[in-house]
Amino acid sequence: MELKDSVVAGSKWLDAHYDPVASLYTFSSCVALADLHGDGDNKLVVGDLGTGAGNMKLKVYRGTGLLSENTLLDLPTGLVSFHMDQHEPRTPAIAVASGPFIYIYKNMRPYFKFTLPTLEVNALEQDVWSQAREDMIDPMSLKEMLESIRDKADIPLSVRSLRFLMLEQQEMESYVNLHKQQPIRRQTVITCIGTLKRNMADDDAVSCLVVGTESQDVYILDPEAFTILSKMSLPSVPTLMDVTGQFDVEFRIIIACRNGSIYILRRDSPKPKYCIELSSHPVGLVRTGKNVVVGCAQETLQSYTQKGKKLWTAYLPAPVTTMAVLDLPTRGFQAVLVALANCEVHVYRDKNLVSTIKTPDVVSSICFGRYGREDGTLIMTTKGGGLIVKILKRTAVFDERDAAPGPPLAQSIRLNVPKKTKLYVDQTMRERENAVAMHRAFQMDLSRLRLAAARAYVKALESSLSPVAASLTEPLKMNAVVQGLGPSFKLTLNIQNTAACRPVMNLVVSFLYDDNLYSMRRAFFKIPLLVPGLNYPIDTFVECLSDKGISDIIKVFVLREGKSVPLLTAHINMPVSEGLALG
Repeated sequence: MELKDSVVAGSKWLDAHYDPVASLYTFSSCVALADLHGDGDNKLVVGDLGTGAGNMKLKVYRGTGLLSENTLLDLPTGLVSFHMDQHEPRTPAIAVASGPFIYIYKNMRPYFKFTLPTLEVNALEQDVWSQAREDMIDPMSLKEMLESIRDKADIPLSVRSLRFLMLEQQEMESYVNLHKQQPIRRQTVITCIGTLKRNMADDDAVSCLVVGTESQDVYILDPEAFTILSKMSLPSVPTLMDVTGQFDVEFRIIIACRNGSIYILRRDSPKPKYCIELSSHPVGLVRTGKNVVVGCAQETLQSYTQKGKKLWTAYLPAPVTTMAVLDLPTRGFQAVLVALANCEVHVYRDKNLVSTIKTPDVVSSICFGRYGREDGTLIMTTKGGGLIVKILKRTAVFDERDAAPGPPLAQSIRLNVPKKTKLYVDQTMRERENAVAMHRAFQMDLSRLRLAAARAYVKALESSLSPVAASLTEPLKMNAVVQGLGPSFKLTLNIQNTAACRPVMNLVVSFLYDDNLYSMRRAFFKIPLLVPGLNYPIDTFVECLSDKGISDIIKVFVLREGKSVPLLTAHINMPVSEGLALG
């Protein structure tokens, strides 16, 4: 295989081969790499769709040349390689799904043809065709009756009846005469195919075939007798499939359907275990580790756990055309290959874009694996029928950081939110059921709290338990605190400068009181310079002189030196002296 350096400087890939006129028209589901002869030299097997109604072929490539080809009778919908027995040498068989049939090739020669089981035919449809066989009704009456059955019946019509309803009036009679003597059969077709290991996880272990059908069923087939081992039903028609596990132990079948949902089937479960509802239809489905990565029609790449929990979303510059897994077990590296409609192939590891490959045409199918004797080979076919082969350099290193512009990687790290407890769930249900009553109780409690706060404020103003004063002309605030039971009290004034940066100076404090009731050690203070933001306490002692258990108000004035108009005024209601009252 002739190698030449990639045109792109610093590329991680070598351009091994490019044939723009290979005339290969296929999809990723119809491409496989397999060691067909057991010699360690892997071949490329392609189900070619051809250019029209015919020319469908099964082609085998070795290196850059065509090794062999077989004619296919119908359009292939899927192609897989699998080991169907333990015979030596260990050479795989090729299974090609086409219409309702699976064609098995052994040593690239036709070996077996499996046909899907027929479906139940509508009883009313059979009666109508029986009347037509006996010439009891004319073609127009037959058409009217079939249209009525199609609109109302639960079981769909057969292909024969559907084709009859599409005919023009002059063609109906000849069609009825041609088919009325033949029995009615309703046959489904295969939409996707995969493989499932039987009882061992080895690469060359015996595998079962897993088939999705247009009748919304999934069949698991025995690899030797080709009997149906298991049948499972889906709510919609399957289009994409990924299978993991072992049939005799435990397995998971991840299926994307036409209704825009992904379903997960498990062993001993005839119906889906989990469902992932997507915002748009899936166009690509792969599995990396235990997570599912889906390419959606709205130009996004989304990742989910196998239980349906969404992990991340990456936004793409163009629509997705196909997807595949880039798996390098020797390096412990696994990523997702996403082919886009803008002639690019992006390589994603988790949410991070680690590499971009430019292609000369839109890629229609993509496959990564061992080709020939080279492990890291990337094989792509284009919309125009070209074949591209690239080889990953052995020195290639994929950066962990995201190559695409956008928010930092730390922003995508999920927070470790604890799981919801049963108490939390019960409380949430109670709040939903009693939302109106709880809101009314909350409003009542809030009103009572406001009323209690208002009453306490009024009481504080009336009793001056903690008198507060503020100046209108100067940035000053003062509050007074009285401590003690009597007859001696400690009176503390807390003065504060509320200005932003301007100090206040040259202030004095004066007390006015009844000399017959109280005496003070100092009734006049000089206040030091007040720095903004600091609290300045001023203490003095008051002695109660009355023994009659009465009290009075002490007035506090803050003035500027040399001025008679106070800047602050506070009235302090002195408590009753308990000591003298008891005496």
